[in-house]
Amino acid sequence: MIIVIQCTDRVGLVAAISGLLAKKELNIISMHEHVDNTANLFFMRLEVDGASDINDLQYNLQSILPEGALIKVNPLPYKKIIVLVTKEYHCLADILVRNYFNTLGASVQCVIGNHTTLQDICARFDIPFYLVQANNDKTAFEENIINITKQYKYDYLVLAKFMRILSHNFVSRYPMQIINIHHSFLPAFAGASPYRQAYERGVKLIGPTAHYVTDELDEGPIIAQQIIPADHSLTVHDMVQAGKEIETAVLAKALKLVFDDRVFVYKNKTVVLE
Repeated sequence: MIIVIQCTDRVGLVAAISGLLAKKELNIISMHEHVDNTANLFFMRLEVDGASDINDLQYNLQSILPEGALIKVNPLPYKKIIVLVTKEYHCLADILVRNYFNTLGASVQCVIGNHTTLQDICARFDIPFYLVQANNDKTAFEENIINITKQYKYDYLVLAKFMRILSHNFVSRYPMQIINIHHSFLPAFAGASPYRQAYERGVKLIGPTAHYVTDELDEGPIIAQQIIPADHSLTVHDMVQAGKEIETAVLAKALKLVFDDRVFVYKNKTVVLE
């Protein structure tokens, strides 16, 4: 059983929580916690062993925690996702392989693309693919995507190199449910062509960022990042090719962290309890 808690910090929280679990005869297998002293916030993720009524346990935890505490007891171990793509295959291919071998930590419900380029690979893995072509009517384009998502139960939308900027109205429908992989080490080089921007600045490190999508372009809370060295010998093409390898890895890591309920979001940042 997994328990995740986010609440106002105060003295004695760890003792109170562990004491309650002991009374319920629940053994703590692992426990990670963090306190943000500036915001006075407490974060905890526990894995416990033993049988307990989930609703009763949640009620009892609520009674010993500060008012307004956010508690999740035994969230679904396998999430459901919808993947949005354009033409680049590397991130989608990795997701589909992991999904096929049940190592993703989630199940892919469908893939939505604004080009047919990746339709065939979805068919090979027996995953439904929906083509929604972009045109000058952005509202209609996004409404078509929304109508497709309504056909499925899902926890997250994953933008696996989906090269379209989403509107406020769209994003607001899925608060902290959209995860994107951006091909720069944010907050540097947000927006389009980050590798070209990096090349023109002569940076010595490049790397992608997985983050939640918010109204501000490439400004959402960061989940995972990774860097590799770069030097003057690399062309823009070299940087793009090198970046693709770690884009796949960073997105996979971010998804695992989210699916394992290890990511807490507050303000515009995250706490990741690994």
